[in-house]
Amino acid sequence: MKIFIPIQCTLVLLFSFCPLVLAGDVWRITSLDWQPFSDSKSLTQGSSIQKLRKLLENEGIELIVEFYPWARAQDIAQQENYVGYFPAWPEEVGEGFVASSPVDWSDLAVMTYVGSGLEWTGLEALFEFKVGLVKSYEYPDGISRYARKRIENVDATPNETALLRKLSCERIKVAITSPTVMFYLAEKLAIDNVTILKRVGKTPLVVAFRKTPENLKRRRLLEELLKKSEASELNAE
Repeated sequence: MKIFIPIQCTLVLLFSFCPLVLAGDVWRITSLDWQPFSDSKSLTQGSSIQKLRKLLENEGIELIVEFYPWARAQDIAQQENYVGYFPAWPEEVGEGFVASSPVDWSDLAVMTYVGSGLEWTGLEALFEFKVGLVKSYEYPDGISRYARKRIENVDATPNETALLRKLSCERIKVAITSPTVMFYLAEKLAIDNVTILKRVGKTPLVVAFRKTPENLKRRRLLEELLKKSEASELNAE
């Protein structure tokens, strides 16, 4: 008994202090086609999803990704067998979900067509013109505020491809989106007349975890993996 009790206590302590050890776990998430960050037709499923998958593989965790239109992806992720959805801007983390730290980053810019004659004088002035936005996206606060204020000048498109086509055909004066996504699609569609008017910053891409005790443990694990990855990158420099 004197030998058994300490071993038993040690096991209890190990399990009580290591709640993040989830080797063999499977994370099922939803996503959207948002090339090159997430891509249902790519073997890697996109650069951001590949980054998340590599982080999890180091812990023996399998990542399963299902692709849907973005609003539907967020709705489906509320079901019990899903961990959440990714990649999301922080503003897109809805009720019942909690955001991770940034797994990746996307750029954000005001785009226009070549020869539009537009000059950058600020976001508020921009909404004097027809501004193209993707209707299923929740844009950062500054953009959303002006969009709500001048809703009559907002052209809400169903997806990035429609946004690109409208801009290219000069049906809208400007579009706000990731230029990485826009130029990726433009190359695929042989469109060469869109350009950046003004870069407005970088936006974190986070995992929106469905808020359950198990998923909060998964979130803590991901935080640890992100810290380790960041430390490893700093040491490599």
